[in-house]
Amino acid sequence: MPTRRTLLKSAAAAAIAVAALAAVAPASAKSGKPLKVVATFSILGDMVSRIGGDLVSVTALVGPDGDTHVYRPTPAAARTVSEADILVVNGLGFEGWLDRLIETTGFKGVRAVATAGIDPIATEGGGHDDHDGHEGHDDHDKGKSADRHGDKHQGHDKHDEHGHDRHHKEDESAGRHGDKHDDHDGHHGHDHGAFDPHAWQSLRHAAVYIDNIAAALAKADPENASAFYRNRAAYAAELKALDAEIRRLLAALPADRRTVVTSHDAFQYFGRDYGLTFVAPQGLSTESEASAKDVVRLIRLIRDGGIRAVFVENITDPRLLKQIADETGAAIGGTLYPGALSGPDGPAPTYIDLMRHNARTIARALAPR
Repeated sequence: MPTRRTLLKSAAAAAIAVAALAAVAPASAKSGKPLKVVATFSILGDMVSRIGGDLVSVTALVGPDGDTHVYRPTPAAARTVSEADILVVNGLGFEGWLDRLIETTGFKGVRAVATAGIDPIATEGGGHDDHDGHEGHDDHDKGKSADRHGDKHQGHDKHDEHGHDRHHKEDESAGRHGDKHDDHDGHHGHDHGAFDPHAWQSLRHAAVYIDNIAAALAKADPENASAFYRNRAAYAAELKALDAEIRRLLAALPADRRTVVTSHDAFQYFGRDYGLTFVAPQGLSTESEASAKDVVRLIRLIRDGGIRAVFVENITDPRLLKQIADETGAAIGGTLYPGALSGPDGPAPTYIDLMRHNARTIARALAPR
């Protein structure tokens, strides 16, 4: 039978272990308050809210209808980041202002890179916007590696709360991969680095996003890990069902109605997944300038290809696209949402609504009549 001294030693050891675990947990997790999570833009904020539920308090630095490309952090934003437990970022050079913001705030929390582990689309010219060959993405889109990657992530739907340790390990290794790409965040203007950062435009990649987000939340608040992973699994099932819905919808478009003209080059992942060709006068960033040569080439493409509709965006100035529509006789097919949600009363208040709205808008405008 254990002696009183042995029992006291065991109790002391347990108390020390509990204190050590408490010391490394975020303050909000220790207190039972929701985790303070900052997402760089509204789409990521929505994903975090879906997975975290009432267990997280989420702030998006760039809100609905906001353009992350041209965002300039404010002192209030810096203060919000400095107080966060977790900072969720896209990576792949999308947030060109991010490294400077983190350096300014002295942020010491967990930095979760949502794109860690995806198969990104390489940009033309190794990181500089090159409008001479948007269609060249199609060769990459048909790559076997991309298909294998998509199939692999369909399997995540089988995950449940019993796989925490596996996800924690994947998050650590994926975070290193994501940080490697995120080194491009220091770029100014429209140079996004070697990869197209708009990976959320693929529902297959969105499955990776929510895996990384769930792992980060579970690591910060292990007591509620099961809830995070249950929410992730339910969300993943919705994404998979939506992917099937969009495939059926867009499969009805004939071969000569599968070219989509938008304001800036943000939809290559969507095109890769659903067999569409996206062209735009502006490059990967809304800060890039469309040259006269680009505009002339696009006008010729619209006329020669019999393209009936072009699409404006909620985060870009529509005037150039309207001028191109007037010049070619094409109609404005509707508004697409490339990188920001709408307000709560708009057509894209959540990520799922955004993807469904974009697909339906394209299908309706390009369908044969």
